[in-house]
Amino acid sequence: MSDSDTIRTLRALGREAQYRPLSIRTPDGLTIAAQDWRRKSSGRDVLLIHGFSQSHLAWLKQVSGPLAAEYGLVTYDIRGHGESDKPLEPHFYREPERWAGEVAAVIDQAQLNRPVLVLWSYAGRIALDYLGQNGDAALSALVFVNATSRADATVLGPAHPLLRAMTQGDLATNIEATLKLLAASTARPLPDEDIRFMLAYNMVVPPAVRANLTGRPADYEATLRRIRVPVLALHGREDTINLTTMADHTCETVQNGRKILYPGVGHMPFWETPETFAQDVSEFLRTAQPDTRRPATRLT
Repeated sequence: MSDSDTIRTLRALGREAQYRPLSIRTPDGLTIAAQDWRRKSSGRDVLLIHGFSQSHLAWLKQVSGPLAAEYGLVTYDIRGHGESDKPLEPHFYREPERWAGEVAAVIDQAQLNRPVLVLWSYAGRIALDYLGQNGDAALSALVFVNATSRADATVLGPAHPLLRAMTQGDLATNIEATLKLLAASTARPLPDEDIRFMLAYNMVVPPAVRANLTGRPADYEATLRRIRVPVLALHGREDTINLTTMADHTCETVQNGRKILYPGVGHMPFWETPETFAQDVSEFLRTAQPDTRRPATRLT
């Protein structure tokens, strides 16, 4: 629940947004930092989940933009990232049940009502771990943003090995690899102030945590086939981390999916083209209404 009744203000890169801090307790005993950006006038609940070595700050343009005016946005720092607990033991990151419990805890303790999950990059794996354990009855839709749904040579691009390079313990090597990943994440070079902002929250993540995230199995086909809620895959055509074949795989495997590709955009369409991203997400959610007849039960 909320840490206090105090409203905090995020100010960064000329943008501003207010939120309530939430402290989430996971089933395996971790404290997860979440941020509730909802307003009294907010519509449907939307949970935005960031990717590998990132934080909730990656969603700056969404929480301070038109999506926040229309929907009830909530973000959180996944385990090992941002302001959340950062255990170094591998089992905290390599067991799907722990990710499933984390997402379920955020949905429950933030009191989200049939939320839409917006999933960037590695967050596709986190959501699929949740879906594999719980099914999709507690959700109303899924938005895969350059999001991982498998991990093999058919879907991983030439920049993907940079993630492994970011696990090095040597600080200088680690910083260099992180900067290379940030450069590879967009089709056009980012402004220097954006790079500084992103580098700062990337470097909060310990190398051991990054290492624990890499290399685990990614057999999600059966889970994808069981999804019944509407699915939208948004993907930058110039992504060299996760290729557009990743979006193809997602949409070809789920039963109710559609895809939008962004020309001239890389791994971060929500940052590179935030206005178009907001329009596409809003249009999808207006047509993807939740089926209130479905019972909110969990798989066992």
